[in-house]
Amino acid sequence: MVTKNEPGAELAAGLAVSDEIVPPSVDAAADTVVAEPQQPMSRSYIFWLMLASFGVSMAMMVPLSYGLAVRISELAPGHEEVLGYITGTAQAVYLIISPLIGIWSDRTRSRFGRRTPFIYLGIVIGLAGLVVISLAPNLLIVGAGWVLGMSGWSIAGAPLQLLMADKLPESQRGKVSALTGLMTQIAPVLGIGVAYAVSSNTTLVFLVPGVIGAVMLGIFPLIKPEGSSKDLPRTGHVTVKSVVTSYGFNVRKYPDFAWNWLGRFVFFVGLYFNTTFGTFFYAQRLDLPVREVAGIVATVGMIGVLAAAAGALIGGFLSDKLQRRRLFVMIAAVLFVGGAIAEATAWALPQIIVGAVLMQLAIAVFATVDQAIVFAIIPERDQIGRYMAVVQFAQKIPSALAPLIAGVVITIGAVGDVKNYTLLYLTGAVFALVGGLIILLKVKSIR
Repeated sequence: MVTKNEPGAELAAGLAVSDEIVPPSVDAAADTVVAEPQQPMSRSYIFWLMLASFGVSMAMMVPLSYGLAVRISELAPGHEEVLGYITGTAQAVYLIISPLIGIWSDRTRSRFGRRTPFIYLGIVIGLAGLVVISLAPNLLIVGAGWVLGMSGWSIAGAPLQLLMADKLPESQRGKVSALTGLMTQIAPVLGIGVAYAVSSNTTLVFLVPGVIGAVMLGIFPLIKPEGSSKDLPRTGHVTVKSVVTSYGFNVRKYPDFAWNWLGRFVFFVGLYFNTTFGTFFYAQRLDLPVREVAGIVATVGMIGVLAAAAGALIGGFLSDKLQRRRLFVMIAAVLFVGGAIAEATAWALPQIIVGAVLMQLAIAVFATVDQAIVFAIIPERDQIGRYMAVVQFAQKIPSALAPLIAGVVITIGAVGDVKNYTLLYLTGAVFALVGGLIILLKVKSIR
């Protein structure tokens, strides 16, 4: 989407121009790991970070929002609830391994840095998963393939968040979160368009967006090397005890972190209720075959991208300027409720578009601003990887549980093949509103 004369210049306008600095000594390295970052990210670094965010989002979200639905419709027509079981299982598996990735990343000492090795590890696993799904003869193998794919792309994408937490000063957190968040909104839409162009070949539906995404992500560390982590102070070996304790934190000692975690958790339950079954929802409400929905999804998504862009940029830049984060989180929750109600009651494309636009706007604002809140309230900066993994629990647990529960909710009151998406979307709206209220009323150290 960045097509102006200088790549990323317009989007990154107003951000710092100095280049990132590699720590020159052990003492400086220790400060870099523990202290709040002060050196602003350069425009060029931000541009390549945006491109990497675009790539990993395309590779992960195209299968999730379109490809898996196509495979399920091929192998088990009329059983769309299986999508919830497959995606929920994959998310549950990643929940188990994500703290390990955070801990190992914090402790990795290599000439390539702490985070970079995990980018390439994740790319390999993610691509392998896509191959398995595209060739799977039954739903069991599809599920196993998505466990690989989901885990791989999550492992590859997590280092981008960690690098932002490592390097971003407070003055840039909202802006850069907005720009990278915008990329994650645009990527699935363009990726589905790519998938639709090759939709006659199921293998290409998975592999073309996956390979494009892998390339965009993989070139980031090559052009903007993280720098060696060999001289960073070592923080001990990974033990069973350290792994077990990494799954939690002291709620009383860090109440703001705890309340934000809970509000984020509840909001994402609502989000996944209302987004997991998007392809099947469009097919039902517009009376179309599942395979033909990609064009509608891409069209609605492109319109929604404009709202997402506005939400990410306005939310990020304004929250930086005004130093008000919680207000924007609540605005996002209210917008999400409006979009969910519109979708729940829609049986025609115009109303579906209105609902989708409001929800895209809400998700962009929430993701951008709450990420800036997270960066500000991380309890122990020498354990950023661990705490970011804990933060991800607030998103990954809902992404595992919500589809499983949603698969049951859509069958309540269903008549034949007409699933109850009205109940699903309204329930999601309630969760999103409660999540926003928790952050607004309970997180005290951030305005």
